[in-house]
Amino acid sequence: MLEASHPTAAVTIPPGTDAAPPPENRVLKKRIAVPLARRSPDDKQASTPTQAKATVHNLDFWYGKKHALKNLNLTVAERRVTALIGPSGCGKSTFLRCFNRMHDLQIGTRYQGRIMLQPDNVNLVSRDMQPIEARMRIGMVFQRPNPFPKSIFDNVAYGLRLRGMRKHSEIEESVEHALRSAALWEETKDRLQESALALSGGQMQRLCIARGLVTKPEILLFDEPTSALDPLATAKVEELISTLRDEVTVLIVTHNMQQAARVSDYTAFMFLGELVEFGDTSQIFTNPQQKATEDYITGRYG
Repeated sequence: MLEASHPTAAVTIPPGTDAAPPPENRVLKKRIAVPLARRSPDDKQASTPTQAKATVHNLDFWYGKKHALKNLNLTVAERRVTALIGPSGCGKSTFLRCFNRMHDLQIGTRYQGRIMLQPDNVNLVSRDMQPIEARMRIGMVFQRPNPFPKSIFDNVAYGLRLRGMRKHSEIEESVEHALRSAALWEETKDRLQESALALSGGQMQRLCIARGLVTKPEILLFDEPTSALDPLATAKVEELISTLRDEVTVLIVTHNMQQAARVSDYTAFMFLGELVEFGDTSQIFTNPQQKATEDYITGRYG
């Protein structure tokens, strides 16, 4: 079994110093650049302790008899972006969907362990936790944009109405705020009653992000959110994800290691259902502690 390197307590972002070079016998053939742009201008992120939003303890998951996730342990930092990377079939999306209990829609699935959501310390995968409550607290954006066949306005307002909001002025205010947060307001403010299906692919994905943000989730999950988008639309979504840390905790699955380096604060590398290594993104991509991590990010497999 691969031994994972990861924190198990509240995450503290290390001082903004350069990572130590890897040992001479493990010099990486290819490094992934970690842009400083995702840090705040005064580098407060690099020196401010970060609270845990969720802690994963000894999490296992089965699809029937298939043991898909094996003894996962990590901390998801509050109002930070955590990326999950690894080859196809390694369990990234399976892990992501444990947070909002999407697996409960399939027969024969089973959880063991805990995902403790803070600050009220509730176990998201407990039998006492209703899946609908988990999904109300944790939003999700899928691989392909999936707007409803409704107007732009009604797409974003849908979750508010589902939760019982009826006052139109309050709905309007919340919809505008969500569209602004998703960097879509200026492009849609004069066409809110048009069909959402008339938007471009990138606009549709940002609309789905606005739809997820409008109900003020505690965690927002992204499952390969740019894999179906062109480079320009991808850049806009990445920029948006980088700014969302001001509002919400983000957990993102991506096959694109450059994307993980660009948008995330922390990175977890998974392989065959196990967590191999977890740490600060700059450390993972410049000085990985596990050989399996180094082999993956240098392109030796995956």
